[in-house]
Amino acid sequence: MRIVITCPPMIRSLDHYSHLLTDRGIEFHCPEFTQTLSEPELLELIPQFDGWIIGDDPATRRVFEAGVRGKLRAAVKFGVGVDNVDFAAARDLGIPIANTPGMFGQEVADIAHCYVIALARRIFDVHRGVVEGKWPKPVGYSLAEKTAAVVGFGDIGRQTAKRLLASGMKVIAYDPRFTPAPGLEAVESAAWPNRIEEAQVIVLTCALTPENRHLLNASTLAMTKRGVDIVNVSRGPLIDEAALVEALGSGQVSAAALEVFEVEPLSMTSPLRRFEQCLFGSHNASNTRDAVVRTSVKAIGLLLDMFDGKTRA
Repeated sequence: MRIVITCPPMIRSLDHYSHLLTDRGIEFHCPEFTQTLSEPELLELIPQFDGWIIGDDPATRRVFEAGVRGKLRAAVKFGVGVDNVDFAAARDLGIPIANTPGMFGQEVADIAHCYVIALARRIFDVHRGVVEGKWPKPVGYSLAEKTAAVVGFGDIGRQTAKRLLASGMKVIAYDPRFTPAPGLEAVESAAWPNRIEEAQVIVLTCALTPENRHLLNASTLAMTKRGVDIVNVSRGPLIDEAALVEALGSGQVSAAALEVFEVEPLSMTSPLRRFEQCLFGSHNASNTRDAVVRTSVKAIGLLLDMFDGKTRA
């Protein structure tokens, strides 16, 4: 039995849990790549393996079709995000498949809260100035009594709201499946984009779907308070980057912290790079040693259950 792992954080921490595979006599392969493998690379690679632990790769119908023509018999998506995986295709082809939701909420929320504070207090200006030998004193704004719009009220959204409430912020959650959560009774709910003009900061924590692609676009950005801050710790295509560039240039958006982008890694020619008031991440918000080990053990357990016939497609 052989499996392939195409999730970079899991590969980097393999020493912590590889015994779970080797103890079962299962061989594993970790190809060399940076962020993701391309579809042509996957078409050649995946049919050689019985199992696949998927990262952010394009796990398309074509890839799964190639897989079932080869050895593929089970797959697990590492993490909660599933927009890159054609789950319907896998199930149509009889491939058992699962993901690992609810594993990274606290870690991603920590980064979201960090970004909110960094934008509010203009930490990027302070850091850059001190590095350049200056001693800047930018005037920021207090979080207390300001309103945060949290788009998506799943595990990450709820954990983010908890941190924002602890900072004294008012929170409006946007989620068509919003349900009140214990300890978060102060969170209000609205239908997007109602009341968006109240927000000093908009935090994107929702899954990417065909319906919410470019959720933040020229139209919705024009509805926001002038000088709003934007934080995205979810998926890049939730934001129309061309519209965001225009809004940053006009001052409609004061600053943005982007953990993710429409195309990753961020191109060296991206116009977003012109704006010193932007903070850039590398799609790394969930990557702590504790969370990666926890999620990797879960992913391996799910895959082994599939091999043992405990999970059906």
